[in-house]
Amino acid sequence: MNRIVIFSGTTEGRMLAQTLSENGIHCIVSVATEYGEIVMPEMDGVTVHKGRMDLEEMQKFITQSEVAAVVDATHPFATAVSENIRESLKNTEIPYIRLQRETSDIALNKDTIQENHSDVILCSDATECADFLSFTDGNILLTTGSKELAAYSQKEALKDRLFVRVLPGLESLSLCEKNGICGKQIIAMQGPFSLEMNRALIRQFDIKYLVTKESGRTGGFLEKIKAAGAEGITACVIGNPEKQNSGDTFTQVCRKISQITGKTIKNQIALIGTGMGNEQTLTMEAAEKIREADYIFGAERLLRIIKNEQAVRYPYYLATDIIPELDRLSGCGVKVVILFSGDTGFYSGCGKLYETLKGRSDSSVRIYPGISSVSYFAALTGYSYQDAAVLSIHGHGAETEWIGNLTETIRFSAKTFLLMSGKEDVQKLGRLLQKYHLQNCKVLAGFQLSYPQEKVLALTPEACEHVEETGLYICLILNPDAEKKAVTCGMRDEEFLRDKVPMTKEEIRALSICKLHLKEDSVCYDIGSGTGSVAVEIAKRSGKIRVFAIEKKPLALELINKNREKSALSNLQVIAGTAPDCLQTGERSENPTHAFIGGSSGRLKEILDVLYEKNHAMRIVINCISLETIRELTLLETDSRITDLEIIQVQVSRAKTVGGYHLMQGENPIYICSFDFTGEVS
Repeated sequence: MNRIVIFSGTTEGRMLAQTLSENGIHCIVSVATEYGEIVMPEMDGVTVHKGRMDLEEMQKFITQSEVAAVVDATHPFATAVSENIRESLKNTEIPYIRLQRETSDIALNKDTIQENHSDVILCSDATECADFLSFTDGNILLTTGSKELAAYSQKEALKDRLFVRVLPGLESLSLCEKNGICGKQIIAMQGPFSLEMNRALIRQFDIKYLVTKESGRTGGFLEKIKAAGAEGITACVIGNPEKQNSGDTFTQVCRKISQITGKTIKNQIALIGTGMGNEQTLTMEAAEKIREADYIFGAERLLRIIKNEQAVRYPYYLATDIIPELDRLSGCGVKVVILFSGDTGFYSGCGKLYETLKGRSDSSVRIYPGISSVSYFAALTGYSYQDAAVLSIHGHGAETEWIGNLTETIRFSAKTFLLMSGKEDVQKLGRLLQKYHLQNCKVLAGFQLSYPQEKVLALTPEACEHVEETGLYICLILNPDAEKKAVTCGMRDEEFLRDKVPMTKEEIRALSICKLHLKEDSVCYDIGSGTGSVAVEIAKRSGKIRVFAIEKKPLALELINKNREKSALSNLQVIAGTAPDCLQTGERSENPTHAFIGGSSGRLKEILDVLYEKNHAMRIVINCISLETIRELTLLETDSRITDLEIIQVQVSRAKTVGGYHLMQGENPIYICSFDFTGEVS
């Protein structure tokens, strides 16, 4: 049978029973007292046995229970009980597993610590000690010798803070040099050291943390602990490994039970949104999960607000760093917390990590949301956000990837909440608002939300450029002149500056754009752009569309730039050059998904060849009027790269008033050719 007996009466015993219950492993929990029974909650697959037992009773109890293993989770000082448990299993093949209390001050004798000194940190080894010190500030006095220097010196956050007391020998000094410790950081002295000497060194080097091994009286342990207490600093004690090796850790016990029963003991992974950064903005449920955690992952800024000192902390927030550690913990039955700033469902890395973790058979994964910065800032400023646009430029790459969508959103929204990084983004926002005719907007900037430095700044676009305080920002942009967005094509010809440059007429332009079948995130080339009327109208359809207007004539290039500026478009880029030459040499951040060809200068086939190389599955629309180009269009039917070819002729006539009459005046007929590339490599 796969049942496990747990001799309990401790928190560790209850935690183990709960873990086994959650993983479908039946167990019998033996407690000595009624109180032990009362504090054991009801759990599936868990039976509680109450009463003290002598050796004979234990043997009978274990035999009758038909168990696969016995776990001794009794109190560390209950040595007689532990001895009876071990004795009762002597003539059996049932494994004995001792669950060791991992983080307890019993590793130190009570007479080694002054009654008025409680600032002692217990560490299992040098690595754990170095990990703890990485999250502290102030100078560190290492009195643990030179052989374990690497555990501390390899951490950049510690190296410059270290003062190491070592033996005055060449080997010690050589190890110091090897680990980058030099000059005044080395205190080469022969002990033992008195209380007064220890205190003098602490004062001399402004020490905030003293690191020592639990070395006993002969190693000067008592004098170091007393010196730390007298000077009001923290003592980091690396416990005696002989004491610690008397049993298994919780994770080791879980792994052994998993091997014995053949059942995987799952880790519990909690993905937690921490809110703004102040612990008070955590939800109560999230705070509870953090208190219970064995391991906590997150950016250093988030780890600093967490008060669970027992948990092992990792300053990791990328899946590539977190996954290997989770693999190492597989089958341990531990509680893991992964921290994310703000809310887990709002521009958070939580979603991607959840998709990666949810399929793991060795873990259960759950998300615990937090308060988003938008929700917090909306409450702080008194503005609602159900009728506001919400965008983020925090960690969203190059400006060209988001500028079009941002400026368009602000133009057509009365309220826009914008997540950003530091002061540079606020300054950039100010410049964009002025450049793209949005200078009437008002900006409310939230600085260091939930922190003591929290404040709200009321800014003009010009004032945004002068923000200098370093920290985290979020902005609310209020646009009193928010426009209504047109939902159809059809800009009037009179809206464009033209001069003497040929322009695609309004009706032809609207029909050609419709034939392009654009999507909101398309990348479109306008080849032979002329005045840029097609490029401008495409760019105005969506700020997420990226448009490249390609033109060779200087006067036309000047007009395209003027029309772009007139419409305040940030997602339209002008390329000076002749197609297809400039398409081959020009640097494009993305390959096109669509192309409109309004002029080819007799090089249509060459242009199509280059476009096909850039994207085998793009959509193309061509306008032509000359017989030479029309002849080239008829040859497209034989091109195996082309599918869904359509050629239409359009002639527009406009009514012109002559005296008391309205006469229809015809314009030149235009051929509109549209097709797709097949998507196949030729």
